[in-house]
Order: sequence, then C-alpha cells, then structure tokens
Amino acid sequence: MAIPGASGEEAKVASKVRHELQLAGVPDQAIMHDTAHTRCPVPQSTTGNLIVSIPGNLPRPRRLLMAHMDTVPICVGARPTVRDNTLVPQDSHTGLGADDRAGVATVLFAATEVLAQNIPHGPLTLLFTVQEEIGLQGARNLEVDKLGSPELAFNWDGGDPAKLTIGAIGGYRMTIDIHGVASHAGVAPEKGVSAITVAGIAISSLHEQGLLGKISVGDLVGTSNIGVIQGGNATNVVADHVQLRAEVRSHNKEAIEILVDRFQQAFLQATSQVQNISNHMAKVEFDGDLNYEPFAMSPETPSVQVASDVLNELGMSPFHAIANGGLDANWLYRHGIPAVSLGCGQHNQHMTSEMLDIDQFHTACEVALQIASGRGTAK
Repeated sequence: MAIPGASGEEAKVASKVRHELQLAGVPDQAIMHDTAHTRCPVPQSTTGNLIVSIPGNLPRPRRLLMAHMDTVPICVGARPTVRDNTLVPQDSHTGLGADDRAGVATVLFAATEVLAQNIPHGPLTLLFTVQEEIGLQGARNLEVDKLGSPELAFNWDGGDPAKLTIGAIGGYRMTIDIHGVASHAGVAPEKGVSAITVAGIAISSLHEQGLLGKISVGDLVGTSNIGVIQGGNATNVVADHVQLRAEVRSHNKEAIEILVDRFQQAFLQATSQVQNISNHMAKVEFDGDLNYEPFAMSPETPSVQVASDVLNELGMSPFHAIANGGLDANWLYRHGIPAVSLGCGQHNQHMTSEMLDIDQFHTACEVALQIASGRGTAK
C-alpha cells in the first residue's frame, strides 16, 4: 500500500507484483502486459494491465483471479501502520490504499501459496488492472484474448469477504463547456454574457427538479454530481468560459440516458435566460461517455456458486450485494466473462479514515487460496 500508484502510474506496483511472482517460480514468459494504457485517457500512462498465465496440473476449467492496481490520489504517499488489529494511515491527510492493494495482495497470496505448497490446481489466469478508479479504463480496454478463455472469474475489491457482489451500477461522465462573452465587469457589464451565471441557473434548475445528489423522481432513480467547476480569470472580467465535469449513475441504463438528457436540457435552457444588450447568448458544448453499463448476474452463475460453495466450506455465510459504485466486473461482464466480486477487508475507501481489517483480509486470502486451488463447485 505504500507504493505510489495513482491511476495511470501503476508501473511500480506492477514491478512489485512481477518480482513476487518470479520469486515464487513463475517464468518471465508467463507474465505479460497488454496495451490497454495506450487507449486510456491518462496521458503518458506508465503500464498496461498485468496478465499472468499459470498452467494447471488438474483437468479443471480455467479460473481468473483479479484486482486493480491503482489507488485514488489521496492515497499517494500513504504510510500504513497497525492499530487495534487494523491497518490505518499514519498521516491525517492521506488515505490508506487498501482499495485495492489489499485485493492485489489477496490474489498474489493465493497464486504464490499454490506454487509454494505445490497444491494441485487447474489452469489459472491472474489479472491486475490499471486505471480502475477513473472509470474502469483498464478493464474497458483489456485485451481479452490474452486471458486464455477463463470459464470462472473472481474479482477482489472492497468490503466484507463474505459479500458476493453480483451486480453494479452504471455510470456516465460528462464535460460541459459554456462559452459566454467577455466584457469589462465595471465599465460595460451589459456587453458581456457570463458563463458563470448560465452555469448557476442550470445547476439551480437541476437542484429544483431533484436531479442532483440522490435522485428519486417517479420512476427515475439514481445519483448525480457536479464535481468540478473551472472558469473565469479576474473579478473585473465577465467570465466568458466555464467548464464543469459531472456524472450520473443508475442501475437502469435507460434512466442514465434520461438523466444525461435532463442535464443537457437544463444547460441549454439556461442560456436563453442570460443575454447581453446585443441579444447574444452563451453556447454550450457537451462531451460525455458511458464509462460502464449497469449489470446484474443471477445467483446461479457458476462463478457465484463456486464462491458461495467455498465460503460455506470455510464456515462463512455468503450474502449477495449490488454495488452503487462501478467495478472492473462491469466491463468483464461486457467482455463475456461474468466475474463475481469479493471483499478483502477494506472499509471507508477514498477517505482519510480508510482502514483494512486484518482478520477479514486474512480470511479473504484463505478464500482466494481455496478458489485458486480449485475448491468449490457450480451446482
């Protein structure tokens, strides 16, 4: 967790993973990177997804074990320490990075223990993805043909190790540029068209419609957020440009499309309310992308059944969940590889209060080892 690795800067993490696998006897030719990073939005990304193929010595279906390598920026510089059987950051200004370095460690533990103990197992693929935290970009741009056609897939991310996440929300991110007309704010404000005013009217309209934050308007259910606003350069100049970055989320793809349209309509309508003395109005440009579609798997999906079976064998009580955040599993599902996501003890992700429950982490490692060893069956 102390290794820096924000989205797009995962090379040092990948190097650590590669080193540990090599120590365990995995040959260099079994470890590769794809070129997903060249299609991701971060300029000069340092590495692609790390993919490892481990031959099996039992005639079993190939199993994929995966986690993402990047952390959110607040975790860069983390100094983990143990406190009351938890790992926490030493410093008040950083997160921990257990999301998802604990997942990386869980997968790495399972693979290296299988090899160190000479445990019989079927063929395994390990996948360590990049740029998950900025829209699942590594999984989205994954070179699927390098995975070896796994039939079962397991993704380790946040939460309780008994939690089986079988679905997740979809998310759309957008950039909104408002182009107004600059003028001297003291001498001739009437000649200007304030992009900031247009933005304020649009935001107020969305708020009044109940379309910001948690959304429950009739059948329209989801969330939205305007997280970044940038614009203007002086108090004595009517701002001629503002850029906003926003997102909408829902478990219903149609709801996402409706919310995106409502956002666009709010900003377009706001332009008509701000005109200068020459009747000029602002112009609005929208750029957006459906980062990931919502998905939901049946509890009867083989990967879910195998994970449930392993948890039951270990005396645990598995429970199903649908996530309100995106997961790499969203894109694995789109790629035709239904992956169940399991927790490994991370809590309060993306916060300075982030912590890793050590007992839950050890439990997750045991679950991963059993799965890697071929335990668990689909009914």
